[in-house]
Amino acid sequence: MDHLTKALFGEDFKWGVSTAAFQIEGGCDADGKGASIWDAFTAKKGKILNGHKADVACDFYNNYKADIDLIKQLNIPNFRFSISWTRILPNGTGEANQAGIDYYNRVISYCISQGIEPWVTIYHWDLPQALEDKGGWTNRDIIEWFTEFVTLCAKSFGDRVKYWMVMNEPSVFAGAGYFFGIHAPGRTGLKNFLPVIHHIVLSMAAGATKLREILPDAVIGTTFSCSYIEPRSASKRDMRAAMVADALVNRLFIEPVLGLGYPVADLPVLKGLEKFIQPGDEQNMSFDFDFIGLQNYTREIVRYSFFTPYINASLIKAKDRKVAITAMGWEVYPPAIYHIIKKFNAYPQIKKILITENGAAFPDEAIDDEVNDPLRTEYLQSHLKQVFKAKQEGCRVEGYFVWTLTDNFEWAEGYHPRFGLVHVDFDTQKRIIKSSGKWYADFLKG
Repeated sequence: MDHLTKALFGEDFKWGVSTAAFQIEGGCDADGKGASIWDAFTAKKGKILNGHKADVACDFYNNYKADIDLIKQLNIPNFRFSISWTRILPNGTGEANQAGIDYYNRVISYCISQGIEPWVTIYHWDLPQALEDKGGWTNRDIIEWFTEFVTLCAKSFGDRVKYWMVMNEPSVFAGAGYFFGIHAPGRTGLKNFLPVIHHIVLSMAAGATKLREILPDAVIGTTFSCSYIEPRSASKRDMRAAMVADALVNRLFIEPVLGLGYPVADLPVLKGLEKFIQPGDEQNMSFDFDFIGLQNYTREIVRYSFFTPYINASLIKAKDRKVAITAMGWEVYPPAIYHIIKKFNAYPQIKKILITENGAAFPDEAIDDEVNDPLRTEYLQSHLKQVFKAKQEGCRVEGYFVWTLTDNFEWAEGYHPRFGLVHVDFDTQKRIIKSSGKWYADFLKG
């Protein structure tokens, strides 16, 4: 399969690009927006690489028309973006901020006027700080808080938004934010992580149920980050370590949502969830999603590790394995996405799979108003070949969204890793379409 074309994927295959509010918008306190956990976290010393902040980011808040025009110029028919919780509910609950609602209505209406389908992610990590002060995701009340937020989104935007994603990558914001403490809100330990897992699962299902109730014709999904996991060797210990890592990274949230419960047998530390599970929770953990969004970037090689608490497994860093890596230090391994699609396709409960994020960060440079990034183009092409291979083998994969439109604020890594199809000079906000962006535009033009 040397020459891949858009036509091979079929008429109904969804092509798009993905973004997240906190990473692109800026306007951190514009027009009544409240503070999120990420506003608070980035203000703390030593949390973000080079002390970067996202107060302005890509200034999408003010530049949304020009950036949506770029999406149109790139022939991208579907645009995934998220709603900032504190822009429309500054305190997380209670009084809505009409200026914030108006802003997203302008973004949505402008997308539609340009022939671009808006895909809304309701929660992409930016929890209101006012709710974190009450315990955030560790507080069971978050199920109600989140449902209130979903209700406001559905009622404010549902007349023009058909495609919805309830949450983005729960395993990442739960693990990095409430176990390792390297992401907002910076909490650590099992005592935070376990209740957070359960409250996320219940909120995901409750939010989706509320969406379905208000918008019966909406197409409702949610997204999961997945890494293809392989053991370092065929030894029993390494194989067991890989199985545990897979349960933690790939199965922890999808299985309860599908009605299969938590993968306790392969991840015994989850027995600690029992004290957070209340009567009736079992029925309220699952939802029949129209699609599942998978976000894959790499694979991980896992080995047995006596000293790693709870799981006795550790990752072998890609740089120590002497393989090709991205600016994030992730291995470039295109078959990973094929294996992940096959893995999730094996769940009969999943109706449809969309790749809602795939992309790579490389050290791009703007020279004479051009950004030549052949490694990214090659990354996208090689991953698309693997998506096509899975599709040809009968997998229910029906869409592919590139991460991301513009270089942006990459969470704890600040502005260092550049993932965009479009280069951003963060001092001047100048945009330059990279050679990878031009390739994607040509590919989508057919």
